Parts: sequence; C-alpha cells; structure tokens
Amino acid sequence: MNNDARDTGPSICGAADQTDAGSGQVDARTAQGVQVGDHNTQVNYHYHDTCNGSMAPTSSTMVTGEPITAGIPPTPRIFVGRERELQLILDAAAQDTRLMTIYAIDGMAGVGKTALAIRATHELASRFPDGRYFVELHSHTVGQKPASPFDVLGGLLSRLGMDPHDIPDALVERRDLWRHHTADKAALVVLDDAADRHQVEPLLPTGPRCLTLVTSRRRLILPDMQPLEVKAFTPVAAAEMFRTLAHRPDHAGEWAVAERIARVCGYLPLAIGPVAGNIAHHPAWTVTDIAEHADQLAAAADRLAALDLPGDPRVQAAFRLSYEALPKSRQLLFRRLGLHPGPELEANAVAVLADVDPDTARQELEALYTDHLIDEVARGRYRFHDLLREFAHALTPTDPAAENTRAVGRLLDYYQQTATPEYRWEPTAPDAAATGDLDRENSATRLRLLTWMRIEQTNLIACLDYSADRDPSRMVQLTAAMAPLLMEDGPWPLATQLHQRAADAANHLGNRLDEANALNNIGRMRWGTDDYEAADEAFQKALDLYRQIGNELGEANSLADLGRVRRALNEYKPAAELLLKALALYRRIGSLVGAADVLNLLGEIWEANGGHETAEKLSRQALSFYRKIGILRGEAESLDTLGRIRQAAGDHKAANDLFRQALKFHRQIGNRSGEAYALSSLGKVQADTGNQKAADGLFQQAIALHRQVGNPSGEASALSSLSHVRLNAGSYKAAEEPARQALALYRRIADRPSEAHILHVLGFIRRGTHAYEAADELFQQALGLYREIGHRVGESDSINLLAQIRLDTGDYGAAVELAERALAIYREMKNSRGEANTLSFLAHARSLMSDNQ
Repeated sequence: MNNDARDTGPSICGAADQTDAGSGQVDARTAQGVQVGDHNTQVNYHYHDTCNGSMAPTSSTMVTGEPITAGIPPTPRIFVGRERELQLILDAAAQDTRLMTIYAIDGMAGVGKTALAIRATHELASRFPDGRYFVELHSHTVGQKPASPFDVLGGLLSRLGMDPHDIPDALVERRDLWRHHTADKAALVVLDDAADRHQVEPLLPTGPRCLTLVTSRRRLILPDMQPLEVKAFTPVAAAEMFRTLAHRPDHAGEWAVAERIARVCGYLPLAIGPVAGNIAHHPAWTVTDIAEHADQLAAAADRLAALDLPGDPRVQAAFRLSYEALPKSRQLLFRRLGLHPGPELEANAVAVLADVDPDTARQELEALYTDHLIDEVARGRYRFHDLLREFAHALTPTDPAAENTRAVGRLLDYYQQTATPEYRWEPTAPDAAATGDLDRENSATRLRLLTWMRIEQTNLIACLDYSADRDPSRMVQLTAAMAPLLMEDGPWPLATQLHQRAADAANHLGNRLDEANALNNIGRMRWGTDDYEAADEAFQKALDLYRQIGNELGEANSLADLGRVRRALNEYKPAAELLLKALALYRRIGSLVGAADVLNLLGEIWEANGGHETAEKLSRQALSFYRKIGILRGEAESLDTLGRIRQAAGDHKAANDLFRQALKFHRQIGNRSGEAYALSSLGKVQADTGNQKAADGLFQQAIALHRQVGNPSGEASALSSLSHVRLNAGSYKAAEEPARQALALYRRIADRPSEAHILHVLGFIRRGTHAYEAADELFQQALGLYREIGHRVGESDSINLLAQIRLDTGDYGAAVELAERALAIYREMKNSRGEANTLSFLAHARSLMSDNQ
C-alpha cells in the first residue's frame, strides 16, 4: 500500500482538547484497540492521528488500541435565532426507533450552518455513546482542496484503531468497513461543508441508531435525507447577535441601532461578527456614533469591503469561493444577473439578459438556487440576498462595458415590449389613429397582461428608475404602458410621482403627445386621491395639448375626466355639460368604450339627483356597450351604479345581487379600488337589512383595500360607514375610533361636507355616553362648517341636534327655540321630511316644557 498517496485534505477531529474551535485542530494522540471484521475475528491496529488527515504507522506490529470517538469542536459562545432548527434535529434524534436519519443543513455562505451542527452535537452527546465524529470536508476552505471520500474514510478507519498499512486501497472497501463498524452503533457523524452527494454518500453510517448531520452550501438530495434550510437571521435575532458580540447594553436606543446594523449586514452572521467585533473595540462610541457608522456602511461604494475587517476579507472570500466553484458559463450568467435593475429574477428576463434560451435560463437559475446563490420566492421566481446582489454587481466590470450595456438594453426592451399591449384599452394614454382597435379590446388579453404586470411591478418600477437618467424616452414609454396597472392598483401617491416624472421628461424631449398622456394620467391619480384642484389643472393642461396636436381621442378623454372632477365636487350641471361634449367626440370617432364610460357617469349624476329611472336607463345602455366589447372593468362599474339605484329604491335584494356581480368582476380583473367600493356597497345593504355583523366585516375589508391603493376618500367613507354600523348597534366605544380616523382623513383631503357629517356622528357617540357638553361642542363645529359652505339642510340638521342636547339636559325653552329655527330653514328649503321630524320634536319639547313649568 502506498501511504504517500494520502494527502492532508480532510480534518477528522478526534479529541476534546482542541486549541481552536473554528479550525478543529487538536493535539496528536495515540489510541489502540477496536473490534472490526466478520465472524467475531479480533483484529488489532495501532493508530496515530493529528486530525488533519495525515496518518502514519508508528509500528508494523498490530496492537490493541482504544478508538477515538469524540472530537466535536466547542459549542458556539453565541447561539441565537436557531432554536426552531435545533429543536427539529433534537426531536429527530429523540425517536426511539428510526431508520438511518440524515439531516442536510444547507444555506448560503456565512449563515451559520456549522454553528448549528456543533450546538446540536453537544446537545445530543449523551444519546450517541458509540461516537461523535466531526469531519471537515473543506469544500469552501481558502487554500485547500475539497476532501476526497477516500481520504476521509482512511482517517475514520484509523480513528477506529486500524493500522494505516492495513486500510484498503479501494474506496468501496473502505466504505464497507465504515458501514460495518457503524451498523450496530449509536453514533453521530457531522460532515461539515460538503460539496455534493458524491463526496457525502460513501461517508454515511448505516446503523439505524446513527444520526448524520451534513452541512453544505448546496441543496443535497440523498436517500432518507431530511433537508433543513438555514436562512439569514430574523431582524430580532440578528440585532441580538450584534448587541451581544459588541458588548452593548440592553435598552431601547441600543436596540434601534443594533437593528440598523443588522439590516446593513443583511442579517447574515458572517457579516455581523466582524462589524460587532470592531465596535466592541470602541466602547466610548455612543449610540449616535454607531448609527453614523451604520450609515457609512450602508452608503459605502463597496459595502462588502466595508463590512470586513482590514486584512480579513471573510465576507468577500466566502462569496468568492462559492462563485469560483461555478462553471465558467454559470459564472458569466451570475455576473449578468448583477446587472438586473430589479429585485426579482425569472427565466424569460434572464434569458434575454444573458442571451440564452429560456430553457437554459431556467436550468441555470435552478442550479444557482441549488448552490444557495439565489433564493426562490415563488415557483420560477428568484431573488438575491442583499449582500450577494452587491457581490454579483461588483463582478460586472469583469466583462467589457459594451457587452454589459447591450445586455441591459435587451432586458429593458423585453420589459417595455411585454408591458405594451397590442391594443390600447385605456383612454388615458391614446396614441393610436385607428380608434376602432381600442374598442375591440380583448378582455382576456388585458387580464393576462395586468396579471403579468402585477407580478413584475417591482421590476418594472426599478426599470423606470434605472432609465430615468440613462434613457428618459424609454422611461416615458414604459410609464405610459404601466398606466392601467397604476390606475387600478396604485398606490396612487407613488403613481402620481411616476407620471409627473414622465410628463417632465416628455416636456424636455418636446414630445407633446407623451406629455399630454402623462398629464392626463396625473389628473386621474389626483382625482383618485381627492385632490380635485390639482386634478382639474392636470386635465386642463392635457386638454390644451391634445387640441394643439389635433388628437380628438385625447381631447374626449380629458373632457370626460374633467366631468369626473365636477361630478366629485357635486357640480352636476357643469359635469353633465363636459360629459356631453366628450360623448359627442367619442361618437364621432367611433369609440364605444369612451361612450360607455360617459353614459355610466351620466347615469351616476342622474342617480345622485334622484332621477333613478333615467339613471338606470343610461347605466344599462353603458352596460350593454361594455358587454359588447368585452370590458369587465366597465361592466363592473355599471353594475355598481345600477346597484346604488336599486338600493335607493329600497330593492335590497336586487341591489345585493348587482353589487355581488360587480365584486366578482372587480376581483377577476384585480381592480382593488373597485373591489373596495363594491364591498362597501354590500356592507350598506347588509346594514340596511339589519345584518350588522356582516356589514362590519365588509367595511373592514373595504378599509384595508382602500389603504393599499392609497385612496383616502374611499377609506374615509368606509370608516364612516363602519362607525355608523357600530353606533346603530349601541357600541359607542367601538364606533368612536373609525369615526375619528375618518374625521382626520376628511380634513386632510378638505372634504368639508363629509367632515361636518362625521362631526355629527361623533356627537351622537358622545350623546350616547351622556357626555352632553362634548356632544354639544361637536354639533357646534358641524354647524359652523355647514354655514361656511352654505349647506342649509346640514345647518338645520345641526340646529336640531343642538336642540336635542338642550332637551337632554332639561333646558326645554332653549330646545324649543332652536327647533323653531331649524323648522324655518326646512320650510325655506321645502324639505318635507325635515319639517315633519322637527314638528314632532317641537310637540314633545313643548309638552315637557309645559309639564315642568
């Protein structure tokens, strides 16, 4: 047997008095004696081991030796954030009867796999009396080649007492001897830093009472293996590790800065350690000093280098070893991924970025996922860890700048072309001469594209940001393509910023059509957030531009949108005039979708003014147009309008059915804003029919959706309705909070009539809890608002409520006086209901006043 063939690859730790917990180095030992072989044959071996893989016989004579069966590194001094994973391993080991158990502990570089394995081994030591073996396979050790199974088995067998001269020369024979020895043993084997299954399989013990822990940067697939992925720390665990290693006190200020440092370090233990160690050497640093240091790390041009200690680039080295283990072609693709502006990766985008076919891209992404160089966030979608993204980006200068520019150009072309529909279905971005194409929009195509844009939204916005300075024309076009998504999903404040940037760029480029489109989109966002003055200004600017360039479709769109603003301000006559002008243009250019939109808006105006029969006729005409051209969004909006008409007529069953149909369509196309309004409408039907609990739940769903979209008006309205439901149920305390939130929103958007109304609601709540002075103050505030805006009915309602407070507190004369003032206003306004209610109140108040004289 040629002993020179054995190198010093694997480290097999065989003693407890190690000098370095991390390296696994131990003092040289001699041990004698172990029984191996068949037929109970006694075979004596002599053993000499330095735990670095070198083995040399001290004598050619076989002697009885004691096997070395315990050599685990010391338990980690700091162990946080891995309690769940540790318990899984401990539970597996606690099973009374089990087949051979293998836990493959995998994760990215520096995540703490080895620390977990070592801690588990110490916890389990008493359960495995026949041996605890820790084998370093060095798949990612600087300056060392990965250990071969042949050499590892040689070391293990030597450890069992075999004379190195008598250890077989064949891998299979060594494997069989190792399996034979562990067949009836309760042994725990740790195979640390494994490269692949081929390195691991020959080393696995076969005994049913054995447990094997394999740590690896790869996702290994082995028979009877249980994968256990170790991810980056949670923010709390990462902050705790930093605070402990940095020797910082435990109070709120320190925790806040610890969380900041942890975030900069990507919640990765390998990065947290050096930063914490550095700060530990600066005990005079205050919380402010550490916060400034965190900001400097975050802003560093090379964050990986900034995280490492001088002369000890462990973070960069760990990542580089994983990268260098890749095939050359995969290294190139990894560098290309570092060029992607967005956070998520999928095969089609990666294919154009790397200039490969989609199947190859899928295979390469799966390979990088297997190597823990990217994470999978959904099937077929991947994301870098923050620090690995920076590492990949730092590698991009390896390739010629021209090649990188072409790669990014291909990617941006892909996103822009895919986001741009074959037909423009939204009248907010008109650019087609043949408007008939607009009306032959295919609803299924639209839904597929919106679904794709929702999935890719963060990538698309990242591409907008990337192109803003480098290619503003592309940014303008891509923003316009995203307009339908931004309109339906929001968040509208962000959408406003994106369209404003596009409008400014188009103006600078001298492209008046793109500027007009962007301005009209800004108007829609402002309208959605109830900033009607700004919306009116944007629509008017867009209208002027469309007229200058002779774009009649754009002109019709802006007129219709100006009508929407007037409708929202309850200026019904000006709204109707604008809408009729838009309708004439839509009919002249043959746009059914535009005509349908206007008819539905006109129906809403008639419905708001009590013309229910005309309103229903207009909305049904709009509904038939939407169905003819297959636009679910418009169909849902028409159903909403028809539902409100039926509800106003007291036909709650029909209203409920219409609202449910509308809700179904809104959800089908992913229109969260429309879904929220439909939920609120259903809530009102439930409230009207006495189902307060169902109404409460529906309003809460609507509130959540309005908040997601960024629609304060819709949110405030749903909050107000929620408060009404709870107030009617006598739940005064529960009603107060949504009412106060609604009041704050109404004041923010300057909706003064609604502000006055919600002051009434809050006054009712105070009155219900007998806080009459507070109720009086709230009704006085509402009265002042109604008078200021000239709302006479609201004024008389407020006076009547103040009269009620006087009656509650026994001031019958003041109650009568106030009610008489309210009665005069109701008669002036010809409000018969208000007049009748006030007369009834006066009779009661005068009766009480007479009884108490």
